Amino acid sequence: MDAVDPRLIAELTAELDAQLAAADAELAARFPGERPGRQPIHTVYVPADRFTADIARHWGTEALETIDAHLDTWHDLVADDTVSDLVRAKLASEPIEDLRIDFEDGYGNRGDDVEDADVTRAARALADAQSRGTATELHGIRFKSFEAPTRARSVRTLVGFVSEVVANGGSLDRFVTTLPKVTSVDQVRAMVHVSERLESVLDLAAGILQFEIQVETPQSILGPDGTALVAPMIQAGAGRVTSFHYGTYDYSAYSGIAAEYQSLEHPVADHAKLVMQAAAAGTGVRLSDGSTNILPVGDDETVRAAWRLHHRLVGRSLERGYYQGWDLHPAQLPTRYAATFAFYRNGFERAARRLRDYLAQVGGSVQDEPATARALSDFIGRGRECGAITAHEVESGTGLDEHSLMTLARPTRS
Repeated sequence: MDAVDPRLIAELTAELDAQLAAADAELAARFPGERPGRQPIHTVYVPADRFTADIARHWGTEALETIDAHLDTWHDLVADDTVSDLVRAKLASEPIEDLRIDFEDGYGNRGDDVEDADVTRAARALADAQSRGTATELHGIRFKSFEAPTRARSVRTLVGFVSEVVANGGSLDRFVTTLPKVTSVDQVRAMVHVSERLESVLDLAAGILQFEIQVETPQSILGPDGTALVAPMIQAGAGRVTSFHYGTYDYSAYSGIAAEYQSLEHPVADHAKLVMQAAAAGTGVRLSDGSTNILPVGDDETVRAAWRLHHRLVGRSLERGYYQGWDLHPAQLPTRYAATFAFYRNGFERAARRLRDYLAQVGGSVQDEPATARALSDFIGRGRECGAITAHEVESGTGLDEHSLMTLARPTRS
């Protein structure tokens, strides 16, 4: 390097800095890295007329009762006592991590007077739950789509609910709305417009109203010009889009899949989710798989079959990088947590050893790169956030405290 002119290096670097400044700024703005904070492992959908201020506690109690009513089946499915104990503790302390009060498909069309009454009652119940400390960590509503036939009703529900929460002293800090059946980028821009207007009229903090996009139509994945519309939807969301949620049954039906074969693991579902995954990577927009409508309700054989299916599907989603899904019934909570906890606990020791070797620059049987080290850290961090792994296990296994682990797992682009 003695023959290299340092002035040439400095000049070229300065020239590249100037030439690439706009591209650097655009990259940082569009791909800021992972969203800070814990991602819930599920979203529970509850019809608006059934929502109460203490619904999370009721769901937890019912889930525990289902385990006890089918104890042999439970032990056959979850043979690990540690995982079983963790599930019971979770159901007693935080049975629901994220909840949507549903005014869309799970609620139906009941007429304006009935829906208006449910909007008022549910919004007051949410404000009450917040004041009593019984609200789930994340919560919000799903309203009807912005398609022309339901547009007026969707706006009426959204405006009415948010206004009622504010009027009753509720908080919108952890409030997320769901925009369903999105068919165009324009609908995302429309949601941004509605959010801005509501914030202005109700004197809310700018940007506090965030929303998730429910991918339920093939038009969201492949637009009329052949482009994947989920990518420009993120940019059209102006920083308000928190996640993409896959809608299993609407998407399958729109794709022409017979009802018997509609599933989270159908090839059309995998294709849609792979496109969503690529579009969301690095943007801070999270991913959620959809639901299974096979519920563990009825006799022991029916519960056993439904639990096995749900447990397997949750594990399958986790393996494919979908760390969140939907739950529709209290009896699905046990297998949601059992599959999730087992996923992280079964992989923890190997991940911790590989991360420890990487940090110590010790050559092992696997030569990991920085990107893989981030993935290992993120895996362990997610296990810790959901309660599958203790803080002591993290530190003893990796040599890192939680803050250092998460800094490595989710760096921001500077």
